[in-house]
Amino acid sequence: MTKQRTHILYNPVSFAGGVIAAASLLVFLLLFFLQLVGRVENPYYGLFLFIIVPAFLLFGLVLVPVGAYVEIRRRRRYGIVGPSFPIVDLNDPRHRRYLLLGIVAVIAFLLLSAVGSYEAYHYTDSVQFCGRLCHEVMKPEDTLYRQSPHARVRCVDCHVGAGANWYVRSKLSGMYQVYATLANVYPRPIPTPIENLRPAQETCEQCHWPEQFYGAQQKLFHHFLPDERNTEWQINMLIKTGGGSPITGLTTGIHWHMNIANRVEYLATDPKRQEISWVRFTNRATGETRVFVDQTNPVTPEQAETLRVRVMDCMDCHNRPTHIYRSPSQIVNLALATGKLDRSLPFLKQVATEALAQEYGTTQGALDTIALRLREFYGQQFPDLVRGAALDSTIARLQQLYQLNFFPEMRSRWDRYPDNIGHLNFKGCYRCHDGKHVDAEGRTITNQCTACHTIVWQGVPDSLELSHSPEGLEFRHPVDIGESWKEMLCSDCHTGALP
Repeated sequence: MTKQRTHILYNPVSFAGGVIAAASLLVFLLLFFLQLVGRVENPYYGLFLFIIVPAFLLFGLVLVPVGAYVEIRRRRRYGIVGPSFPIVDLNDPRHRRYLLLGIVAVIAFLLLSAVGSYEAYHYTDSVQFCGRLCHEVMKPEDTLYRQSPHARVRCVDCHVGAGANWYVRSKLSGMYQVYATLANVYPRPIPTPIENLRPAQETCEQCHWPEQFYGAQQKLFHHFLPDERNTEWQINMLIKTGGGSPITGLTTGIHWHMNIANRVEYLATDPKRQEISWVRFTNRATGETRVFVDQTNPVTPEQAETLRVRVMDCMDCHNRPTHIYRSPSQIVNLALATGKLDRSLPFLKQVATEALAQEYGTTQGALDTIALRLREFYGQQFPDLVRGAALDSTIARLQQLYQLNFFPEMRSRWDRYPDNIGHLNFKGCYRCHDGKHVDAEGRTITNQCTACHTIVWQGVPDSLELSHSPEGLEFRHPVDIGESWKEMLCSDCHTGALP
């Protein structure tokens, strides 16, 4: 037998691993330095720095011992005699230097791993990672998030919350989402509601505390009629938010539902929870229970066995607290009220709403068609306006508003995502408060308007109808439809697509 003196690390695999590890380390240090001294906006920078490069570094380090192991097996197979493991002789100055260098390298690697892991953790919790990394999939949600009331709240604060348990669950769930994105099998639009969303009491109520809410909130609604003058119609109302503590007994208003002194449970017969057929109310103090059943759509015995009873929480009404898709009518109303659209253009409410409401295949196709529709309408009806700056700026503004609320590539728009606050474009409150849910004693869940709000004034700004009593005004429809509004739901007509 021959004696082999060459070190076991002197093999192609270990050498390749060392080169990959060294190169990855240099790239990591360079990119980390650039991040420290500069402001990096590219969302892929963090992915490359904290995930891809460390993965290559780890891969290279793993290759070094793997190559050594393969080399030992090769030598044994060919009968080459030599030590299987390195020999360390502390009496040898060279060995002592190598050992010291190895210890320093291990400590540096551990420190670098700690810093990298910490930064990777924060990067995967960042808004940039959640909203911009998968830019095509998450573009609708990220765009709406950045113009929402929660634009300064991180995605993970609502979707994950505090604690390691939900953090791990969210990352495991995210693994399938990564696969779905890479394989291009993700649904369009993204379905809601999210079934595995953390309970609102553990997320929303870390900031919003229903027990500390009292009284009513004033809100002024601006509506514009689809006539030549784009006539404004205002409704100013007090919304009875309520809330309160069970200790004081002041649990009133809309937040009466919020499990403060009462517990409300329900069964929904559709995936989007828009058809609620069964409601159970429990008074926490007395234990009194009432069950209300929709007489027009009762739960079948088969459904009762398969459907899950859900405890009502914030998300059952505030189901679009951040990613808010506004309907075409809402978009145009708000733009006209704030001066972003020129209300002097005749019939603008009607034309703009109809242009936005159309379903388009691509964003660019939508922008081109919106411009074409407005130019054709005003070219035929008001030719003097076609070459005016007012029409050009209106088209540009309307195109911008479209891009902030409609995403045809993901098939995401307002009518794909019911908004349960209020009851104008969707059933919302009327899922339960429709006067059709009756208990065994014949009592119904109220559908009286004054249960939730009081109208202070309504009408055209220069001739408002004012309330002179605490009960407020009876609602008056801007267009005379008689008593029909009392007999049907608002959403039966107001789909958001009509002016």
